[in-house]
Amino acid sequence: MKDFLKKLGFHKMDEMEMTIQLKSLRWAWLYTILFLFVWFCYECFRLKTPETPMNFLPLILLTSQNIIHYIAKAIYDKKMSDDADEE
Repeated sequence: MKDFLKKLGFHKMDEMEMTIQLKSLRWAWLYTILFLFVWFCYECFRLKTPETPMNFLPLILLTSQNIIHYIAKAIYDKKMSDDADEE
């Protein structure tokens, strides 16, 4: 399996590659959050008649993405602090 992944170009990242990857991921996450927030605001203000149903999909995506982000962050923070305490 390792040989197959190496042929595909996967390898262990060094510190610089990891920093670049994390910064680009942060910008992508920020773009997604802003896009979903603007979409939700648009959905709120586009209601011209009371009969028009509101689309809650952007709000659901926005909140669920942030909940998953902060839960994962808390788990990894706890895991890293537990590993540091063992040493």
